[in-house]
Amino acid sequence: MELDLSGSVALVTGGVRGVGAGISRVFLEAGATVVTCARRPPQAPITGAGGTAEFLPCDVRDAAAVQELVEAIVARYGRLDHVVNNAGGAPFAPTATASPNYHDKIVQLNLMAPLWVSRAANTVMQQQPAGGSIVMISSVSGHRPSPASAAYGAAKAGLDSLVTSLAVEWAPKVRLNSVIVGMVRTENSHLHYGDEAGIAAVADTVPLRRLATPEDIGRCAAFLASPLAGYVTGGTLLAHGGGERPAFLDAATAGNVETAGH
Repeated sequence: MELDLSGSVALVTGGVRGVGAGISRVFLEAGATVVTCARRPPQAPITGAGGTAEFLPCDVRDAAAVQELVEAIVARYGRLDHVVNNAGGAPFAPTATASPNYHDKIVQLNLMAPLWVSRAANTVMQQQPAGGSIVMISSVSGHRPSPASAAYGAAKAGLDSLVTSLAVEWAPKVRLNSVIVGMVRTENSHLHYGDEAGIAAVADTVPLRRLATPEDIGRCAAFLASPLAGYVTGGTLLAHGGGERPAFLDAATAGNVETAGH
């Protein structure tokens, strides 16, 4: 029952920092050959279990550049077995005042880019005897209100819908699943939550009382990519520590709040 990706080749988009770096490290530790891509190279090589991830520059919003990226991977390694579409994100920006260009770029990065990468990878995987797997890194923002990042939330909801459609369209050779990610502690957490006290206060709102680590998300992605999940496609895996405590529990004045009605 070991999670073993030895002999496989994996592409992790945005795999050089934050959650992406954690995913890359987990795939390396599972024995995969890992290629990462981003617009800028990592400050330090991504390593794990004695291996080092290769970096190739690519703007995944550019469909032609993505095609060249996948062709370069296949030319070097002869195969592409796994893709983790991790590149994404959005800065805080009120929806009513953010520019049309801002909203367009957010949707491009979080919805269209994973589609371009997946299409290019699928072309390769369909020709391989063992096919391949694609994992989308999605977000709880696609399944609950996402104020000041509405375009991001809508794009992530679209990403999860895309998974269900492509899982049917590209079966049986290619499996597609998504990891719906909650709050993660990365090197940039202070930009979102403030100092250590702020991060601790945010973590206290999660039932598991902590934020995820990048490696937590990486292990979920590696499981979905692996043969252990060989009969799982078109699915979503929640990685949010139990979600968010319902607001009414803090507002209620009763000593013991029970769900009323049906």
